[in-house]
Amino acid sequence: MIKNKNYLSNQSLFITATNTDVGKTYAASVFLKKFTKDGFKVGYYKPIETGVIDKPIDGLSMLELTKSLNPDFDVDIDFVVPYQFELPAAPIVAKKEKDIDLEFIIKRKKELEKLCNILIIEGAGGLMVPILEDFFMIDLIKKLETKVALICPSKLGGINDTLLSQEALKNRNIDFEWYINLYKDKDSFEEISLPFYINHFKEIKYLQDLI
Repeated sequence: MIKNKNYLSNQSLFITATNTDVGKTYAASVFLKKFTKDGFKVGYYKPIETGVIDKPIDGLSMLELTKSLNPDFDVDIDFVVPYQFELPAAPIVAKKEKDIDLEFIIKRKKELEKLCNILIIEGAGGLMVPILEDFFMIDLIKKLETKVALICPSKLGGINDTLLSQEALKNRNIDFEWYINLYKDKDSFEEISLPFYINHFKEIKYLQDLI
């Protein structure tokens, strides 16, 4: 996580997760509020959102929050979420015959960074969600050259998902920190999953502790 309040400017944090429905958007809201509280001007970017019927629900809620925290972040939803697809599926499927221009995604990131000090970027799905043929969400993270916050579930089976995602990030030499989102099976988490985490890791971080 970005810790130095005396940084120059224009750092980015990519919010990813072990899978879909783990809490990326919630995590984005947590980091936006935390960095604002710490004295940073925040921005938000979600390059791709699927399952969009009228407006991108996740992107719109985060843009409204960002504008309330940083009035200088004066952009519209189509600028913040440039690729919007109706089908709730992996981008490679949801895009159908449309193109996804990776260089455009990088260019848009640089444009948004000019409006803030810390840009929160929210991914779609998990790390191995395909965007293009042989190009996955984890590859986009690498191209964007950002730090990563990996959001992990508290539910049964989360240990496997967490370790696999961490291994993938390590194999690509991507700098990351990971946070457990206590939301599913949280009543049984301390008995089912926490004992392994305590023995295996030196430090355990909970997303809720950032609030």
